Amino acid sequence: MRPIVIVPGLGNSGPQHWQRLWQAELPDTRAVEQADWDQPDFDDWIARLDAAIAASPTAPVVAAHSLSCALVAHWAARHSRPIAGALLVAPADVDSDSHTPPETRAFRPMPMKALPFPSIVVASSDDPYVTPGRAAAFAQGWGSRFVDIGSAGHINPAAGFGEWPLGRLLLAELTR
Repeated sequence: MRPIVIVPGLGNSGPQHWQRLWQAELPDTRAVEQADWDQPDFDDWIARLDAAIAASPTAPVVAAHSLSCALVAHWAARHSRPIAGALLVAPADVDSDSHTPPETRAFRPMPMKALPFPSIVVASSDDPYVTPGRAAAFAQGWGSRFVDIGSAGHINPAAGFGEWPLGRLLLAELTR
């Protein structure tokens, strides 16, 4: 199995979030830890993601949530360090004032260039931070496989997602 880099979004992922549960359960899994989860510094977040990827003994698979999907897309546009794949879950629409808070504005515009690694975008039909159409457009722009899991909110503990078995199956596709 490849190393896994967990990349929480704005506000971090609490202990019952699928990202933190995976971090505790899966071998060779580490999370990017940001200096400030609530007031993101774009350059610092990029640098910390790059450092986590660089610390992996082999090309890792990245599992990003929400704002960090944009972070991964920005990182890919700036760096050539190898990544084996990315699971991009519930991407927040940083370009939309009506869907994301002001703290996300530094992540504009959303990169729409094809990612240089395999990727899967997972979205919900009722995510408050992105419309289904925009999530599908991100997947198309990034060259990602798109998985719509129906009405699932922001795919986080508040929406009933803890262990998230489907997410683990999608992650397994990328780690093989």
